[in-house]
Amino acid sequence: MTASAPDLKAFLLATPFFGGLTDSSLDLLISMLVECSFDVGATVVAEGEPGRSMFIVKSGRLAVSKQATSGSVIPISVLEPGDFFGEMTLIEMQNRSATVVAESPTVLYELTAQKLYACYKADIHAYVIVLQNINRELCRRLRRSDDRLTGHQVGGEGR
Repeated sequence: MTASAPDLKAFLLATPFFGGLTDSSLDLLISMLVECSFDVGATVVAEGEPGRSMFIVKSGRLAVSKQATSGSVIPISVLEPGDFFGEMTLIEMQNRSATVVAESPTVLYELTAQKLYACYKADIHAYVIVLQNINRELCRRLRRSDDRLTGHQVGGEGR
């Protein structure tokens, strides 16, 4: 099902992924999103599996984890409305780096690599803004990870 809620545009503009887009560019990207629902306990993506899409959290709460070399599961972060994940597979075309599980009933908007490429072909300006937004968020996550590793206090811990 394609996303079409009347308040969707306002919600998406408030997320880091869609910031700075014009109305027409946002409309193009909205037309490319597919709404997906997940029940509590559902695995949205699994570490190591191929991935060719990313997700924006509309509602719900998700847990992100990785498997340690010892086999234990290490919690990485929690995702809530407005967050996005899976973008790394769109940039580096590698398998999923973590497992994401729904902790509550969850609604996500999926954007596939194929649709992002269609955005590139149709609106290069929007494509560049989206990639800049992804890169900004990846930098924020890297800084938080660096702070955790060095024992510095991190604002928004767990996110």
